[in-house]
Amino acid sequence: MKKYKKWQVLTLIALVFSVVSCSDLLDEDPISLQTADNYYISQDGFEDLVRSIYPLWRDIIQERSLVLRGTDMFSEGKWDEATITQGPPVDSYDINFGAGYEPLELLWNLLYREINRANTVVDRSENVQGMEDGLKAVRVAEAKVLRSLALFYAVQQWGDIPMPLNETKASNKEVVKIAAAQVYTQIITDLTEAESILPAKASDYGRVTKGTAQFILARVYLTRGWNFNNSLGGSNADFDMALDFADKVIANYPLATNYSDLFPKRNENPLMETENPSTQNAENNEIVFAIQFNTDDLTNGGDDTNSNAVIGNDYHSIFGGGADDVPGSIARSSAYNRYQSHFNTTPGIYRLFDPEIDTRYNHNFLGKLYALKKVSGFKPTNSSDPIDINKGDVVVEFRPWNNPATSLAERGLDVGGTLPYAVINTDQFGRITVSKYHDSYKAPMMWKFWEPGIPYGDALGTFDFALFRSAEAYLIAAEALVKGASGGNLGSADVYYNAIVDRALGANAGADPLQASNPEDVSSLTSKSYRATAATIDIDMILDERARELMGEYVRWYDLKRTGKLIERATKYNPWTAASGSLDAHHLLRPIPQQEIDLSSNNLGQNPGY
Repeated sequence: MKKYKKWQVLTLIALVFSVVSCSDLLDEDPISLQTADNYYISQDGFEDLVRSIYPLWRDIIQERSLVLRGTDMFSEGKWDEATITQGPPVDSYDINFGAGYEPLELLWNLLYREINRANTVVDRSENVQGMEDGLKAVRVAEAKVLRSLALFYAVQQWGDIPMPLNETKASNKEVVKIAAAQVYTQIITDLTEAESILPAKASDYGRVTKGTAQFILARVYLTRGWNFNNSLGGSNADFDMALDFADKVIANYPLATNYSDLFPKRNENPLMETENPSTQNAENNEIVFAIQFNTDDLTNGGDDTNSNAVIGNDYHSIFGGGADDVPGSIARSSAYNRYQSHFNTTPGIYRLFDPEIDTRYNHNFLGKLYALKKVSGFKPTNSSDPIDINKGDVVVEFRPWNNPATSLAERGLDVGGTLPYAVINTDQFGRITVSKYHDSYKAPMMWKFWEPGIPYGDALGTFDFALFRSAEAYLIAAEALVKGASGGNLGSADVYYNAIVDRALGANAGADPLQASNPEDVSSLTSKSYRATAATIDIDMILDERARELMGEYVRWYDLKRTGKLIERATKYNPWTAASGSLDAHHLLRPIPQQEIDLSSNNLGQNPGY
């Protein structure tokens, strides 16, 4: 598709793509080119302008390096003690993580494009003719919610930031930063106003609703309550507000029966797949707001001015693991699709789960790899006799942390055992030299978002991405209560927390799930319960549960930064961060992108330490 310069973005109607899900929530029929000033004053034109604030979120949620990497859960580097080299900048937090680091520029630009699009809706609403006032107010409220969300992400990443609240119509190189506390005040003002106007149910599935505003308010108040560096204008009263809005979300968005109901349907063995994108339904009562995707390659992208944009949801193709170098693999196969290993699970995170009774373990991680084709006469390195592998046979098994293979009878021929496939224990995940069945980094696929039935490629996914769901509202409420809030509708913090644990346990609800006592020690088998009591629940326990429940969703760096746990937990769990030893307090704010500093006519300044 043709690429446009930034100054053309807001004057070309051709860029107004609608947001759709598998159920055709918003029409995507293109409209003819017209003068923006003439077109946007009509109801049809204004509705198209409002639609234009949605597609860019596809790009924003897929620009997640600064949200997932460099945390306790994910790193870009494929960790192996024997082959350690300089780590990726966002994991090592070394000198290369500075103002010129490309992901900083990408996220900054996307967020401010979204802010300007929302500003355009707000400003131009005043001149719209022939539109019922109540409907117009709802559309403006939608824009203010999405503007607030973009500002919320930006202020958490960079602290004091520019806060434009009007449409940019002419070039202006003067950039003024606004204090973070003032940004939070504006966000809360806009969200509170929008929450009073928006409907509980959207006219089209996929639009912002009252629940969306309530959910973001819960997160914003929770974050301001922690009052990072005493710079957000927060107080203990914010935790009461966070609890209040979390309770509102919980009351109106019931939990799905099963954790797996929230994600694409599939079987463990890809060869047995029967689902395909056209039969997957992303709607679920638990989902408060989702970024919409669809099955039309022409309209399944985000913003065609973004040269880094991908077509479709790519969450199925970016997490570590893979099946491309094991016996019976097919180089380019839709069975496992393309696992690019941009986000590799850190070694200790597998050990936060009870693999036996927590259903999220088997949904999030693929425990076995299967041959996709027949292989005759395959000879493992340590075996004197070749073996035949049939299509569908197990070729690699990843043992859960609490049930390692301890005898040769439980191991594969590649290490002198008896089984005709490789068996890899958790303390060996990611170590190249463990098995002669493969030649590279090997660990269980993090395939929580895996989509069956789509073509092989970097993206092309069609399943909607749940940005907010009520399970997180339960954990927001628990955190607010731990921080001193009172009056929760469901009771104390442990009640909210255990509701999410018990949903994950399914038929074993009420049991004591066991995680490793020291997850970072991959050789230890000692365990502890992660069921909460009023006496045991604390912030680390909640962060562990957020890791289990929200794994790979667009939250982790924000969680750790908000709670003041980034340095402690990233150093503890992320091998690259630990090896570097460079992570310190100044990294809790990101460097302002150098391109923004260079383009500013005034002295924009840089965050301390960069």
